[in-house]
Amino acid sequence: MKPIFLTTAYALIAATSASAQDLTVTGFGGSLQDAQRAAYIEPFETATGIKVNEDTYGGGISKIKAMVDTGSVVWDVVQMDENEMILACDEGLLETVSAADLGLGTSLLDQAKDTDCGVGFFVWSLVLGFDGARQDKIPTSWADMWDLETWPGGRGLRKQARMTLEIALVADGVPAEDVYDVLATPEGADRAFAKLDEIKDHIVWWESGAQAPEWLASGDVALTAAYNGRIANANKEGREFGISWTNQLYAMDFWTVVKGGDLETSRKFISFAMDAPNQKVFTDQIPYGVTNTEANALIDPEIAPQLPTDPDNLEGAVALSTAFWVDHEEELQTRFTQWLAN
Repeated sequence: MKPIFLTTAYALIAATSASAQDLTVTGFGGSLQDAQRAAYIEPFETATGIKVNEDTYGGGISKIKAMVDTGSVVWDVVQMDENEMILACDEGLLETVSAADLGLGTSLLDQAKDTDCGVGFFVWSLVLGFDGARQDKIPTSWADMWDLETWPGGRGLRKQARMTLEIALVADGVPAEDVYDVLATPEGADRAFAKLDEIKDHIVWWESGAQAPEWLASGDVALTAAYNGRIANANKEGREFGISWTNQLYAMDFWTVVKGGDLETSRKFISFAMDAPNQKVFTDQIPYGVTNTEANALIDPEIAPQLPTDPDNLEGAVALSTAFWVDHEEELQTRFTQWLAN
């Protein structure tokens, strides 16, 4: 990573490089954080002389809340999904960081700039994954997860109500555009859990994104919900995994700054990371969609069809409704946990 990446963002940060201090950037680890390191962290260090320390966590706001409440903040920039960012923002746990303040408004996707508590920096997707080396017939929809005769074996699903209940409803025939209207009703929630009942004994629940491709490789599951980037990276290592993009569930992750963290340096890092050439490098490392539309013209044409944001892949997709889950997560996750225990 050389000064080729030091475009608009460099102008904002070069002046402070001589007196820079350390910054801690926290993410979800694995191949995703490897990609962030190559595209953002290491080039930022080169550009500014600022040492970036890394940490990882499994999501949620409990650690952030504990830091803020006790005045012992050790994280600065934190990757968060949109739902948890909103919860943390509402509790006053995050600094004000907006795309408009960073001068990014005109080039970003609308969803990426629709908050004052963070900036959306990539789009990820939950897709149906399978091992092409083991399967003679290619699954093409979430409904195929329920076809145990054609595809015998385990089924991998995310151990959370969020995104799992949507999969169940789509598999049961609910159109993508109606999923949240249906799930918002008692009858719709009952329908989702009843659908999961049909394959409950065959489900292997994963909690880390790395587990889904690992279980495909081992044969522990025949079909699995998986993050598209994890599948793609497994294929880089020689696997023959496939993806069904039909009714993919996609969402956005955000850069945020913990209340009491180093706001000035954090803003410089976020601005740098949102620069189009750096976002292009991110897609080279892992095929997640980027939010700076100026990066689209730079993306490798061979990589573009692997992105959740490719127009063909977006057809029939389910956009994760953060508004729905902010209102219903406690209720549905409690029911989901009880359902798992029975």
